[in-house]
Amino acid sequence: MDMMTDKQAYAAMFYFLEEYWKRGKSDDIGALLSSLSMLQDGSTADPAMANDWREAVQYALKGGKPGSLELK
Repeated sequence: MDMMTDKQAYAAMFYFLEEYWKRGKSDDIGALLSSLSMLQDGSTADPAMANDWREAVQYALKGGKPGSLELK
């Protein structure tokens, strides 16, 4: 897999969630997408969500793997 910039990775995550939302119109996913939406100045609608995403990226870059990825 090719390396992505932070912006590309964010766009990929947003696209994935948006496509998932289109299938079922979940209010929870819709609210998440709203919080993660980019404003014209390049910031997110909810800065706390952007920080959570950055923490998740750092976790993954350090080799973290949530247990929920493993089928039991």
